[in-house]
Amino acid sequence: MMFPLVRELAAEGIPVRLTCGVLGFSPQAFYKWRANPVSDRDWSDAQVLNAIVEIHADDPEFGYRFIADELEQAGHHAGEGRVHRLCRQHKVWSTTTRKGRRGSAKTPGPAVHDDLVRRVFRAERIDEVWLTDITEHPTLEGKLYCCSIKDLCSNRIVGYAIDERMTAQLAVGALRSAIARRRPHGTVVVHSDRGSQFRSRAFRAVLTTAGLTGSMGRVAAAGDNAAMESFFSLLQKNVLNRRRWRTRDELRYAIVTWIEHTYNRRRRQRVLGKLTPVEYELAFASEEALAA
Repeated sequence: MMFPLVRELAAEGIPVRLTCGVLGFSPQAFYKWRANPVSDRDWSDAQVLNAIVEIHADDPEFGYRFIADELEQAGHHAGEGRVHRLCRQHKVWSTTTRKGRRGSAKTPGPAVHDDLVRRVFRAERIDEVWLTDITEHPTLEGKLYCCSIKDLCSNRIVGYAIDERMTAQLAVGALRSAIARRRPHGTVVVHSDRGSQFRSRAFRAVLTTAGLTGSMGRVAAAGDNAAMESFFSLLQKNVLNRRRWRTRDELRYAIVTWIEHTYNRRRRQRVLGKLTPVEYELAFASEEALAA
Protein backbone atom coordinates (compact mmCIF):
# COMPACT_ATOMS: atom_id res chain seq x y z
CA MET A 1 0.00 0.00 0.00
CA MET A 2 3.05 2.30 0.39
CA PHE A 3 4.22 1.92 -3.22
CA PRO A 4 1.75 4.44 -4.69
CA LEU A 5 2.98 6.98 -2.11
CA VAL A 6 6.58 6.43 -3.23
CA ARG A 7 5.49 7.03 -6.83
CA GLU A 8 3.70 10.26 -5.93
CA LEU A 9 6.67 11.58 -3.94
CA ALA A 10 9.08 10.66 -6.76
CA ALA A 11 6.95 12.75 -9.15
CA GLU A 12 7.54 15.69 -6.78
CA GLY A 13 11.31 15.19 -6.94
CA ILE A 14 11.94 13.20 -3.76
CA PRO A 15 14.42 10.36 -4.44
CA VAL A 16 12.98 6.85 -4.48
CA ARG A 17 15.87 5.45 -2.42
CA LEU A 18 15.27 8.02 0.31
CA THR A 19 11.53 7.38 0.55
CA CYS A 20 11.97 3.60 0.50
CA GLY A 21 14.54 3.82 3.26
CA VAL A 22 12.20 5.86 5.44
CA LEU A 23 9.28 3.50 4.81
CA GLY A 24 11.37 0.40 5.44
CA PHE A 25 11.61 -1.49 2.13
CA SER A 26 14.07 -1.69 -0.72
CA PRO A 27 13.94 0.37 -3.93
CA GLN A 28 14.03 -2.92 -5.86
CA ALA A 29 10.66 -3.90 -4.36
CA PHE A 30 9.19 -0.57 -5.50
CA TYR A 31 10.54 -0.90 -9.06
CA LYS A 32 9.22 -4.46 -9.28
CA TRP A 33 5.77 -3.25 -8.23
CA ARG A 34 5.89 -0.33 -10.67
CA ALA A 35 6.65 -2.70 -13.54
CA ASN A 36 3.58 -4.79 -12.63
CA PRO A 37 1.40 -2.79 -10.19
CA VAL A 38 -1.19 -5.58 -9.93
CA SER A 39 0.42 -8.96 -9.35
CA ASP A 40 -0.87 -12.10 -10.99
CA ARG A 41 -1.95 -13.33 -7.55
CA ASP A 42 -3.88 -10.12 -6.83
CA TRP A 43 -5.56 -10.30 -10.23
CA SER A 44 -6.52 -13.93 -9.64
CA ASP A 45 -7.84 -13.07 -6.16
CA ALA A 46 -9.95 -10.29 -7.66
CA GLN A 47 -11.51 -12.68 -10.17
CA VAL A 48 -12.23 -15.27 -7.47
CA LEU A 49 -13.65 -12.57 -5.20
CA ASN A 50 -16.03 -11.41 -7.91
CA ALA A 51 -17.31 -14.98 -8.23
CA ILE A 52 -17.61 -15.26 -4.44
CA VAL A 53 -19.70 -12.09 -4.25
CA GLU A 54 -22.01 -13.33 -7.02
CA ILE A 55 -22.52 -16.70 -5.30
CA HIS A 56 -23.14 -15.05 -1.94
CA ALA A 57 -25.61 -12.58 -3.46
CA ASP A 58 -27.74 -15.49 -4.70
CA ASP A 59 -27.28 -17.66 -1.60
CA PRO A 60 -26.42 -15.55 1.48
CA GLU A 61 -26.73 -18.62 3.73
CA PHE A 62 -23.60 -20.16 2.18
CA GLY A 63 -20.46 -20.26 4.29
CA TYR A 64 -17.00 -20.36 2.76
CA ARG A 65 -17.02 -24.17 2.36
CA PHE A 66 -20.21 -24.17 0.28
CA ILE A 67 -18.89 -21.19 -1.67
CA ALA A 68 -15.66 -23.11 -2.38
CA ASP A 69 -17.73 -26.02 -3.72
CA GLU A 70 -19.70 -23.69 -5.99
CA LEU A 71 -16.49 -22.09 -7.24
CA GLU A 72 -15.12 -25.51 -8.15
CA GLN A 73 -18.30 -26.29 -10.10
CA ALA A 74 -17.92 -22.96 -11.92
CA GLY A 75 -14.35 -23.78 -12.95
CA HIS A 76 -12.43 -21.60 -10.49
CA HIS A 77 -9.39 -23.20 -8.88
CA ALA A 78 -9.47 -21.97 -5.29
CA GLY A 79 -8.93 -24.04 -2.17
CA GLU A 80 -11.03 -23.67 0.97
CA GLY A 81 -8.21 -21.83 2.74
CA ARG A 82 -7.99 -19.20 0.02
CA VAL A 83 -11.77 -18.80 -0.10
CA HIS A 84 -11.86 -18.46 3.69
CA ARG A 85 -9.17 -15.75 3.53
CA LEU A 86 -11.01 -13.75 0.88
CA CYS A 87 -14.35 -14.10 2.67
CA ARG A 88 -12.80 -12.99 5.95
CA GLN A 89 -10.98 -10.03 4.39
CA HIS A 90 -14.08 -8.78 2.62
CA LYS A 91 -16.61 -9.75 5.34
CA VAL A 92 -18.56 -12.22 3.23
CA TRP A 93 -20.34 -14.09 6.02
CA SER A 94 -23.06 -16.72 6.04
CA THR A 95 -26.28 -15.11 7.25
CA THR A 96 -27.19 -18.25 9.22
CA THR A 97 -23.98 -18.57 11.24
CA ARG A 98 -22.57 -15.07 11.57
CA LYS A 99 -23.37 -13.80 15.06
CA GLY A 100 -24.05 -10.16 15.65
CA ARG A 101 -24.42 -8.22 18.88
CA ARG A 102 -26.42 -9.65 21.74
CA GLY A 103 -30.14 -9.33 21.06
CA SER A 104 -29.70 -8.84 17.33
CA ALA A 105 -31.61 -11.04 14.91
CA LYS A 106 -31.30 -11.94 11.28
CA THR A 107 -32.89 -9.22 9.16
CA PRO A 108 -35.08 -10.54 6.33
CA GLY A 109 -34.02 -9.48 2.88
CA PRO A 110 -35.93 -6.74 1.09
CA ALA A 111 -38.77 -7.69 -1.22
CA VAL A 112 -37.94 -7.54 -4.91
CA HIS A 113 -41.61 -7.75 -5.94
CA ASP A 114 -44.87 -6.26 -4.68
CA ASP A 115 -47.39 -8.50 -2.92
CA LEU A 116 -49.93 -9.15 -5.68
CA VAL A 117 -51.79 -11.92 -3.81
CA ARG A 118 -52.45 -10.22 -0.44
CA ARG A 119 -53.74 -13.45 1.14
CA VAL A 120 -56.51 -13.82 -1.43
CA PHE A 121 -55.91 -17.48 -2.23
CA ARG A 122 -58.31 -17.78 -5.15
CA ALA A 123 -57.73 -17.88 -8.88
CA GLU A 124 -60.34 -17.89 -11.63
CA ARG A 125 -58.30 -19.80 -14.18
CA ILE A 126 -55.51 -22.31 -14.51
CA ASP A 127 -52.00 -20.80 -14.59
CA GLU A 128 -53.13 -17.47 -13.20
CA VAL A 129 -51.29 -17.67 -9.85
CA TRP A 130 -48.54 -20.06 -8.80
CA LEU A 131 -47.39 -20.38 -5.20
CA THR A 132 -43.92 -21.59 -4.26
CA ASP A 133 -41.94 -22.36 -1.12
CA ILE A 134 -39.24 -24.69 0.21
CA THR A 135 -39.43 -27.38 2.89
CA GLU A 136 -36.76 -29.60 4.40
CA HIS A 137 -36.51 -32.93 6.18
CA PRO A 138 -33.62 -34.87 7.73
CA THR A 139 -32.29 -38.25 6.67
CA LEU A 140 -29.41 -40.26 8.12
CA GLU A 141 -27.28 -38.84 5.28
CA GLY A 142 -28.28 -35.24 5.99
CA LYS A 143 -31.11 -32.88 5.09
CA LEU A 144 -33.10 -32.97 1.85
CA TYR A 145 -34.82 -29.86 0.50
CA CYS A 146 -37.88 -29.71 -1.75
CA CYS A 147 -39.06 -26.60 -3.60
CA SER A 148 -42.58 -26.98 -4.98
CA ILE A 149 -44.82 -24.84 -7.18
CA LYS A 150 -48.59 -25.07 -6.78
CA ASP A 151 -51.30 -23.80 -9.13
CA LEU A 152 -53.74 -21.79 -7.01
CA CYS A 153 -56.77 -22.62 -9.18
CA SER A 154 -56.48 -26.42 -9.32
CA ASN A 155 -54.13 -26.95 -6.33
CA ARG A 156 -51.99 -29.12 -8.61
CA ILE A 157 -48.25 -29.27 -8.00
CA VAL A 158 -47.01 -28.13 -11.40
CA GLY A 159 -43.28 -28.11 -10.73
CA TYR A 160 -40.74 -29.10 -8.10
CA ALA A 161 -37.06 -29.68 -7.51
CA ILE A 162 -35.33 -31.72 -4.80
CA ASP A 163 -31.71 -31.34 -3.68
CA GLU A 164 -29.41 -31.70 -0.70
CA ARG A 165 -28.79 -27.94 -0.60
CA MET A 166 -31.20 -25.05 -0.28
CA THR A 167 -29.73 -22.88 -3.02
CA ALA A 168 -31.02 -20.45 -5.60
CA GLN A 169 -30.66 -23.22 -8.18
CA LEU A 170 -33.17 -25.32 -6.22
CA ALA A 171 -35.83 -22.62 -6.71
CA VAL A 172 -34.74 -22.07 -10.30
CA GLY A 173 -35.04 -25.79 -11.04
CA ALA A 174 -38.58 -25.93 -9.65
CA LEU A 175 -39.62 -22.88 -11.67
CA ARG A 176 -38.10 -24.23 -14.87
CA SER A 177 -39.86 -27.56 -14.41
CA ALA A 178 -43.21 -25.76 -13.99
CA ILE A 179 -42.61 -23.66 -17.10
CA ALA A 180 -41.62 -26.72 -19.14
CA ARG A 181 -44.72 -28.65 -18.04
CA ARG A 182 -47.29 -25.90 -18.34
CA ARG A 183 -45.96 -23.62 -21.10
CA PRO A 184 -48.23 -20.87 -19.72
CA HIS A 185 -49.76 -18.09 -21.80
CA GLY A 186 -50.82 -14.72 -20.51
CA THR A 187 -49.97 -13.26 -17.12
CA VAL A 188 -48.86 -15.73 -14.46
CA VAL A 189 -48.12 -14.43 -10.95
CA VAL A 190 -45.49 -16.43 -9.04
CA HIS A 191 -45.90 -15.76 -5.31
CA SER A 192 -43.27 -16.61 -2.69
CA ASP A 193 -41.88 -15.48 0.64
CA ARG A 194 -38.78 -13.29 0.90
CA GLY A 195 -36.28 -16.13 0.98
CA SER A 196 -32.97 -15.37 -0.67
CA GLN A 197 -33.56 -18.17 -3.20
CA PHE A 198 -36.59 -16.30 -4.58
CA ARG A 199 -34.86 -12.92 -4.43
CA SER A 200 -31.81 -14.19 -6.31
CA ARG A 201 -30.83 -12.81 -9.68
CA ALA A 202 -31.00 -16.30 -11.20
CA PHE A 203 -34.63 -16.80 -10.13
CA ARG A 204 -35.66 -13.32 -11.26
CA ALA A 205 -33.94 -13.87 -14.60
CA VAL A 206 -36.03 -17.00 -15.25
CA LEU A 207 -39.20 -15.08 -14.32
CA THR A 208 -38.33 -12.31 -16.75
CA THR A 209 -37.31 -14.63 -19.57
CA ALA A 210 -40.55 -16.63 -19.27
CA GLY A 211 -42.70 -13.49 -19.00
CA LEU A 212 -43.88 -14.35 -15.47
CA THR A 213 -44.70 -11.80 -12.76
CA GLY A 214 -43.12 -12.08 -9.32
CA SER A 215 -44.95 -11.48 -6.05
CA MET A 216 -43.72 -11.54 -2.44
CA GLY A 217 -45.39 -11.57 0.97
CA ARG A 218 -44.48 -9.47 3.96
CA VAL A 219 -41.73 -10.04 6.50
CA ALA A 220 -42.47 -12.69 9.17
CA ALA A 221 -46.01 -13.28 7.91
CA ALA A 222 -46.51 -17.00 7.32
CA GLY A 223 -50.15 -16.37 6.41
CA ASP A 224 -49.05 -14.56 3.28
CA ASN A 225 -48.29 -17.96 1.75
CA ALA A 226 -50.70 -20.10 3.78
CA ALA A 227 -52.05 -22.04 0.80
CA MET A 228 -48.55 -23.33 0.07
CA GLU A 229 -47.96 -24.12 3.75
CA SER A 230 -51.09 -26.29 3.73
CA PHE A 231 -49.56 -28.47 1.00
CA PHE A 232 -46.34 -28.87 2.96
CA SER A 233 -48.38 -29.81 6.04
CA LEU A 234 -49.93 -32.66 4.04
CA LEU A 235 -46.51 -33.68 2.76
CA GLN A 236 -45.21 -33.79 6.34
CA LYS A 237 -48.08 -35.97 7.58
CA ASN A 238 -48.24 -38.32 4.61
CA VAL A 239 -44.57 -38.76 3.76
CA LEU A 240 -41.89 -36.94 5.73
CA ASN A 241 -42.95 -37.86 9.26
CA ARG A 242 -44.14 -41.39 8.53
CA ARG A 243 -40.75 -42.97 9.24
CA ARG A 244 -37.04 -42.32 9.61
CA TRP A 245 -35.34 -42.07 6.24
CA ARG A 246 -31.97 -43.69 5.71
CA THR A 247 -30.86 -42.02 2.50
CA ARG A 248 -31.70 -38.91 0.53
CA ASP A 249 -32.52 -41.00 -2.54
CA GLU A 250 -35.03 -43.02 -0.52
CA LEU A 251 -36.83 -39.87 0.64
CA ARG A 252 -36.59 -38.26 -2.80
CA TYR A 253 -38.36 -41.24 -4.39
CA ALA A 254 -41.08 -41.15 -1.73
CA ILE A 255 -41.73 -37.43 -2.26
CA VAL A 256 -41.94 -37.72 -6.04
CA THR A 257 -44.23 -40.77 -5.84
CA TRP A 258 -46.60 -39.06 -3.42
CA ILE A 259 -46.79 -35.83 -5.45
CA GLU A 260 -47.24 -37.45 -8.86
CA HIS A 261 -49.26 -40.55 -7.98
CA THR A 262 -51.20 -39.63 -4.84
CA TYR A 263 -51.59 -35.87 -4.41
CA ASN A 264 -52.08 -34.81 -8.02
CA ARG A 265 -54.03 -37.85 -9.25
CA ARG A 266 -55.71 -39.70 -6.35
CA ARG A 267 -56.29 -37.37 -3.41
CA ARG A 268 -59.74 -35.78 -3.75
CA GLN A 269 -60.23 -32.29 -2.37
CA ARG A 270 -63.53 -30.89 -1.17
CA VAL A 271 -62.58 -27.40 -2.25
CA LEU A 272 -62.40 -28.82 -5.79
CA GLY A 273 -65.81 -30.48 -5.56
CA LYS A 274 -64.30 -33.79 -4.42
CA LEU A 275 -62.15 -33.98 -7.55
CA THR A 276 -58.41 -34.52 -7.70
CA PRO A 277 -56.30 -31.66 -9.06
CA VAL A 278 -55.83 -33.49 -12.37
CA GLU A 279 -59.56 -34.27 -12.66
CA TYR A 280 -60.39 -30.65 -11.89
CA GLU A 281 -58.14 -29.44 -14.70
CA LEU A 282 -59.59 -31.98 -17.11
CA ALA A 283 -63.09 -30.77 -16.25
CA PHE A 284 -62.54 -27.03 -16.29
CA ALA A 285 -59.26 -26.08 -17.96
CA SER A 286 -58.99 -24.82 -21.50
CA GLU A 287 -57.27 -26.84 -24.20
CA GLU A 288 -54.26 -24.53 -24.05
CA ALA A 289 -53.79 -25.22 -20.34
CA LEU A 290 -54.17 -28.95 -20.89
CA ALA A 291 -51.25 -28.97 -23.35
CA ALA A 292 -48.99 -29.48 -20.32
